[in-house]
Amino acid sequence: MNCVNSVSKVSVAGLPADVQRLASHIAEQFAQIQPAADLFLVGGIVRDLLLGAPLRRDLDFTTSALPPQTERALHAAGGKVFKIGEKFGTIGAVFGDAQVEVTTYRAEAYVSGSRKPEVAFGHDLAADLARRDFTINAMALDPRTGEIVDPFGGQADLSNGILRAVGDPLARFQEDPLRLLRAVRFASRLWFDLDPQTAAAVSEAAAALATISRERVRDELEKLLLGPSPSRGVRLLCDLGLAAYSLPDVPRLRGMDHEPGSGRHKDVFSHTLQVLDRTPPRLALRWAALLHDIAKPATKHVENGKVTFHGHDYKGELMARRILGELHQPSDLIERVGRLVGLHLRANAYEGVWTDSAVRRFVLEVGDELIEDLLALSRADVTTGRVERRQAIARSVAELERRIQELRAQEDIARIASPLDGADLMQLFERGPGPWIQPIKDHLRELVIEGELGAGDQAAAMAVARRLYAELGLASLPDRQSARATPK
Repeated sequence: MNCVNSVSKVSVAGLPADVQRLASHIAEQFAQIQPAADLFLVGGIVRDLLLGAPLRRDLDFTTSALPPQTERALHAAGGKVFKIGEKFGTIGAVFGDAQVEVTTYRAEAYVSGSRKPEVAFGHDLAADLARRDFTINAMALDPRTGEIVDPFGGQADLSNGILRAVGDPLARFQEDPLRLLRAVRFASRLWFDLDPQTAAAVSEAAAALATISRERVRDELEKLLLGPSPSRGVRLLCDLGLAAYSLPDVPRLRGMDHEPGSGRHKDVFSHTLQVLDRTPPRLALRWAALLHDIAKPATKHVENGKVTFHGHDYKGELMARRILGELHQPSDLIERVGRLVGLHLRANAYEGVWTDSAVRRFVLEVGDELIEDLLALSRADVTTGRVERRQAIARSVAELERRIQELRAQEDIARIASPLDGADLMQLFERGPGPWIQPIKDHLRELVIEGELGAGDQAAAMAVARRLYAELGLASLPDRQSARATPK
């Protein structure tokens, strides 16, 4: 398609004022360094400007200027320049809190079996745009005139809510299979429909996703999960065959839990997607929502026509840790998600008859840092169609949250401990460290949890310690031979 026949104008006033000034200033410096050079904004900022969506402060430009001229122009514009990918034609610069990348027009050729393209610099904007993934990302904006160059119909696809690959879709996905996940992410985030040819090519090329590093797959999945409609993205992953190469345990949730002949059990997959959309967009929480019932296929048991999933929380925690480990997630995220999955049934089991000590034990078991996410997961997990049951569980979780807040106002639950530490006990009984200490500390801590002993009441704690020391015959337990550290 001829670029000249696909030019329209958009007001650059849609850009934030400081971004507009920066883009114009950079364009002026390019004009001075190389007067005949083209310079266009490209990528997400052009798409989002046309959509009226929130704009990032990062600017991506494409230019006919070569990297040395680009470097000079960015220096002249006052940027802190860095050569992030000079051999691929990209020069970067930081202007305050805005990051700018300028890439020379280029054409790419992929060698079979390699994900790294052979790059040649070009002189043609249309050829540069032709190497991009989707038509909505293959538009360019002249920051000086507001002209939009749109050789592949990106504006029409934006208007019609269509996600379409540039040119031959199968070729685009074979060039970089990560584009398969990007297709799903964009369709999910923008609520666009996949063009039929593009969708067919995604399914055909799905197996190529296995060649992509798990870190790159992980990063795309996280962007999808943190989007406004993660359920749509996960459904597309499964429908198009991509889940088999990214989240193979998830499709197994489909259609596996209906009670024979009754139709009363909701489908676990549909339930999971509902829970996912009902959770706030926090990464660990979204992962936990996706994986909270992941072990139901493995724990399903039917007896006398009744379906059960005993132990799916415990086994689900193990599976969640494995799945996230295979995606090379950091250990702290694996730990957080694993614990949320393992504990996800606890809050919904709350009954108003719980004593204060039971609530304290719940907080101590869960951990103060996980309570907010666990309660959010519990609220989201109630998707039953029975309104009265949904309302009852919602009231129960709200009551639990209120009681936790009340107890927190009175005490720091997460820091509940024995009023006497190891040093106190050694001084009290005039002996060294050893296995005799822990039973006393555990008992004193239990009394604090039960509300029978004040957290700072050392005098009462000493009396209890003396009695317990005698009752348990702890005097007969030896001290450790080597006291390298004082127990706390």
